[in-house]
Amino acid sequence: MNQINEEARDQIALITGTSSGFGLLTAVRLAGLGYQVVACMRDLQRKDELLRQADAAGVTKRIHLVTMDVTHSDSIEAAVSAVTGRFGAIDVLVNNAGFAVGGFTEEVSMEEWRRQMDTNFFGLVEVTKAVLPVMREQREGCIINVSSVSGLFGFPGYAPYAASKFAVEGFSESLRQELLPFGIRVILVEPGSFRTPIWGKGMESIRTSDASPYKKQLEQVLSYSRRTAETAPDPAQVAELIGRLVQKRSPKLRYPVGKGIHSLIIGKILLPWKMLERFIAKSLAGMK
Repeated sequence: MNQINEEARDQIALITGTSSGFGLLTAVRLAGLGYQVVACMRDLQRKDELLRQADAAGVTKRIHLVTMDVTHSDSIEAAVSAVTGRFGAIDVLVNNAGFAVGGFTEEVSMEEWRRQMDTNFFGLVEVTKAVLPVMREQREGCIINVSSVSGLFGFPGYAPYAASKFAVEGFSESLRQELLPFGIRVILVEPGSFRTPIWGKGMESIRTSDASPYKKQLEQVLSYSRRTAETAPDPAQVAELIGRLVQKRSPKLRYPVGKGIHSLIIGKILLPWKMLERFIAKSLAGMK
């Protein structure tokens, strides 16, 4: 496997969090569209599934593996320096790295809160800052921040995750306006529930006890999450959407994607908050 070592001046895409889920699928998708894809992940020992899918798609030569831990400045700087040193450009940045912390607010440690924000928000900001001088010098570029339905609507049991994604939403709104004069497009992709490892890992991380005052509510949240995961659509939809967006010259800011997400957005705009609360409570309880 190449480590950024072949001559090229194709379009260059840097993607974070490519060991699984949306990041992996997006890497393969963009490589299939002709991009040289710098596939970043914290641990390169988790590269096997990406390489398998890249081989199946016939795009292995367009995938360049790079170690990047978005919570460490030195790792970010080294990765971006390696990319610019070899290719001299970064045309697309897909900020995808992230994970979900689950649990009710009182029972989630501050260490976990900080870990959530460090990866999902501050890591995203720092990677973006490292890439911006390159794109600004080019006077063009595309930054796609992978947000979530949880960046639009806060669900019980996932307050840390929602907080991190709401932060990404606000950051992206400001960033888009700052970069318009430089020809750099900023886009939010807002997936609903898809069949990716993030929610399973998030549920596994929840720790509570029989004495917890939130035990009943937590059980409802976990049950609802499992039911939703069983019927969640193929995450390839998100990778395909990103593949279309990177080629748009004048994209919108927000692109929600997934089953039921448009209805939720409309409901939040039009319905009183108390009505939405009742609807969510009934859904968590498994009531029609």
